[in-house]
Amino acid sequence: MLSSWRRTREEQHVKERVASVFEDVMLRFSGSTMIHLMTLGLAASPLTNMEAVRLFCRTAALAIAISYIYMLSFYSSCLVFTGYLETRYRHGCFCRRVPKPDRLDSKPAWYRCLMYTRYQEETQSTNPPHRVGPIHVPNPNLTYVETQIANSPAVDGHIANSIQTHSTPPTHTTTILDPHPLDSHFLLGCVRHCYGDWITNTYVKPFVVLLYLVYISFGLMGFLQVTQGSDPSSLVAMDTATVLYTRAQQRYFSSYSPVIGFYIYESAPYWNTTVQRDLLEYAKGFQRISWLEAYLNYLSDRNLSTSLPRENFTQTLRQSFLREPQFAHFADDIIFADRGQGEEPDVAASRIFLVAKTTENKREEMSVLLDTLRRLSLTSRVRFLIFNPSFVYLDRYATAVSSPLRHSLLAVLFLLGLSSLVVVEPLVSLWLGLTLLSVQFGVLGFMTLWGVEMDCVSVLCLITALGHSADCSGPLLCGFTSGRGESRTRWVRLALERHGIPSLQTLVCYSAALVPVCSVRSNLTHTLFRCLILTAGCSALHTLAFLPTLLTFLPPSKTRDDQLGRDGQRQEVECVEMNDSTRVVDQITTV
Repeated sequence: MLSSWRRTREEQHVKERVASVFEDVMLRFSGSTMIHLMTLGLAASPLTNMEAVRLFCRTAALAIAISYIYMLSFYSSCLVFTGYLETRYRHGCFCRRVPKPDRLDSKPAWYRCLMYTRYQEETQSTNPPHRVGPIHVPNPNLTYVETQIANSPAVDGHIANSIQTHSTPPTHTTTILDPHPLDSHFLLGCVRHCYGDWITNTYVKPFVVLLYLVYISFGLMGFLQVTQGSDPSSLVAMDTATVLYTRAQQRYFSSYSPVIGFYIYESAPYWNTTVQRDLLEYAKGFQRISWLEAYLNYLSDRNLSTSLPRENFTQTLRQSFLREPQFAHFADDIIFADRGQGEEPDVAASRIFLVAKTTENKREEMSVLLDTLRRLSLTSRVRFLIFNPSFVYLDRYATAVSSPLRHSLLAVLFLLGLSSLVVVEPLVSLWLGLTLLSVQFGVLGFMTLWGVEMDCVSVLCLITALGHSADCSGPLLCGFTSGRGESRTRWVRLALERHGIPSLQTLVCYSAALVPVCSVRSNLTHTLFRCLILTAGCSALHTLAFLPTLLTFLPPSKTRDDQLGRDGQRQEVECVEMNDSTRVVDQITTV
């Protein structure tokens, strides 16, 4: 928005300048805002089963909505206020009228430094006051009319004007493409005179295409190695006790699963042979710490039946088994409930600890084990549940990750539908959709190669990458496809000058804002930094390298635009002869 404002002429009326800015910017800005809100709204809906993700997306959507209102109201008002200051030759910071150069030279050095402004010099030296109105990009198919007026003395109350028209080559008017507030900008000079010519050079294009193929290859390499994050230590700060424990456990005891608590939370007939067989079958294949198995072995060693009546089973358990020193620690695993006066207490609840043998695919095996035991808990005659603190992170993690990915895909489809409605050129929506998918693919692949797992933070970054890449590449694509006439290379250069520089400045500021994030000693924050910096890098590559090169030889074609320019943009001039006492005067009355 600021870049579009600086491209307007300071001699224009403020209303015309603001109207030109809104016409140039607000459609794309509104579209990108809708994409952000659509993506975050889907992730904040009940379709997402993680409260943390919903809370983040609700907050982010609210921030984007407030930002949009801020741009429409306060920021636009600031532009209007700045326009009136420039019109009245007042300083942008101090709001004081800037003295003329001859008077400013007599002031102290500190005053000249504070009150120095460039637009006054350029207005006086290079901008004729009669040139008012928007500047349009030249079309070589149009006939440019130059008027030369020679005033003669009035005759019979009329002024005789001699008007001559002739065609001029478009090269004589291309200098008005360069609005003076940006003429001396360093980045504009680099793009206009160096980078634009270099990136569209015939000998550079093959290397850029090769670079894109390398980009896709490494992205595919990382995409095939995507792993879902299953390490709870990534949620805490670095060098904490949790991280140290996790490292030691992975180094020395990685072949064992976490200790799983097998909790029987209802009274069960433990003396029943069928129930005993079922419980032993559930724990089969685990390393077990089981009071039931130890008690049954205790009864077998003493030649007692394991299918005793309920009173005898419970009495032997309380009076004999739990009083043995080697079995006394099982007292914490059994809870007894009184049945009444004179009756033996019943086992109300109990627990067993299980440890599974695992291999390198620990997370996948834990997921299969967790699903198997939970299915058993639904069909078993014994009511039990299993739990470990790490299950809070592992529980239904695949659904938590795939849900935001589905939302991002829905957002891309929504973008294609929206852009097809509001954009005249259908190839713009196609190009924009392919660009978003390419950026998402690259971020996902390079993120994996950088050691970032597919956790909630990385998925949220992928969601925000959609809107960020649309903000960067959308204006460039619209600027290129909306051009009429001239060659592809020329319009690529113009699109880079008009939209590439603001995108580059945005990416630089965005990357600079991420530097403090990198200094935070947290695995979660480091994941956030890596994903966001990859988003900025991939967006910059597409906006400044891949798209400018591919658009020079891929559709949309400019040949059809040339024909449209010849048929639809032809100027018609009606000449009316005016007779006076001396001569016949041609006067242009309609254009």
